[in-house]
Amino acid sequence: MAELKYIPGFGNECASEDPRCPGALPEGQNNPQVCPYNLYAEQLSGSAFTCPRSTNKRSWLYRILPSVSHKPFESIDQGHVTHSWDEVDPDPNQLRWKPFEIPKASQKKVDFVSGLHTLCGAGDIKSNNGLAIHIFLCNTSMGNRCFYNSDGDFLIVPQKGKLHIYTEFGRMLVQPNEICVIQRGMRFSIDVFEETRGYVLEVYGVHFELPDLGPIGANGLANPRDFLIPVAWYEDRQVPGGYTVINKYQGKLFAAKQDVSPFNVVAWHGNYTPYKYNLENFMVINSVAFDHADPSIFTVLTAKSVRPGVAIADFVIFPPRWGVADKTFRPPYYHRNCMSEFMGLIKGYYEAKQGGFLPGGGSLHSSMTPHGPDADCFEKASKAKLAPERIADGTMAFMFESSLSMAVTKWGLKTSNCLDENYYKCWEPLKSHFTPNSRKPAGPN
Repeated sequence: MAELKYIPGFGNECASEDPRCPGALPEGQNNPQVCPYNLYAEQLSGSAFTCPRSTNKRSWLYRILPSVSHKPFESIDQGHVTHSWDEVDPDPNQLRWKPFEIPKASQKKVDFVSGLHTLCGAGDIKSNNGLAIHIFLCNTSMGNRCFYNSDGDFLIVPQKGKLHIYTEFGRMLVQPNEICVIQRGMRFSIDVFEETRGYVLEVYGVHFELPDLGPIGANGLANPRDFLIPVAWYEDRQVPGGYTVINKYQGKLFAAKQDVSPFNVVAWHGNYTPYKYNLENFMVINSVAFDHADPSIFTVLTAKSVRPGVAIADFVIFPPRWGVADKTFRPPYYHRNCMSEFMGLIKGYYEAKQGGFLPGGGSLHSSMTPHGPDADCFEKASKAKLAPERIADGTMAFMFESSLSMAVTKWGLKTSNCLDENYYKCWEPLKSHFTPNSRKPAGPN
């Protein structure tokens, strides 16, 4: 595969032409009577027309045939995709999943769409408010099938296996330790090269943004220049037997046939695009004196709610960094949170639980459910000599955090057969160190 090219920047106004058709973008207007190369002009709107300029999202696509050229949509099998949050009774317990099992290609071929499994979520699609967390488990490419989501944006986190993603805006190669965002309404198809696994955070009705930096200043965390947007690329390809376009609409899956590849956009311009980001580029902020800053300092992207400072979803990472805090219990503190916290692991191990939390698995600590380091981590960290140390080298854990109280699906609790029934036992060895007759704590050895 030839090296793919990208346009750097987050949320920029961009313009791109496939170099095979120079001058394909109209000059001075969006919708000429006849477009260059006799293309069709089509606008893709990611926000209401009347949104403020700072939040107005749209792109113009110049394509060989418009996307309306398809047969009627018909309902298809849902697989394990759902947005019904009352399949099973609520469960406030700490939940942890072993690595989700990828089906063997020799037994059954499963692509990205048929391999989507909804794990948990909250809110309502029809009112454009909420989120869902999915696991994808696949072993074959999508071929002459593409997908688009009428309900929300997909933030895709590959954990095992790279993804070659075709979109209407161009192509992206997304590898483990990278993420991509494919926004609402954008058609895409994914090629895989091995048994592949990852996580998807879906948000309804809002788009991901860079978090405000406040007193951090102008620079830090995920810098805008490190986000990459694909450049225009098209294929003028007839598909004997029909190309299948799959749509997720109001939580249900539908399919329609058309005669040509949907990736027939020769040129485009606008600020509503897919994009990717390498997590290694994250500029980490951390405490350099004592105590912890809250994990919000590790936020890569946020999908804001209407309440200031409160997110429908945050995407947070725990990257390699230095730990230098003095007189401090350095691992994550014990916590009860009004937010819901889903954690996944791309590679390595998570510092607070080095045993049962494994790459390709996950955990969910629901609203106000207590959580924190296991007993072994607490004992070691309480006695450790506090010298500067590297933390999480070779590791990348992440968190999908939400202000909504998420329900777990039947697949998550039962059908997946990955729920770790013994998770609670990691805290059972915790013991009291209370010394009522001595205020002075025992120091490290």
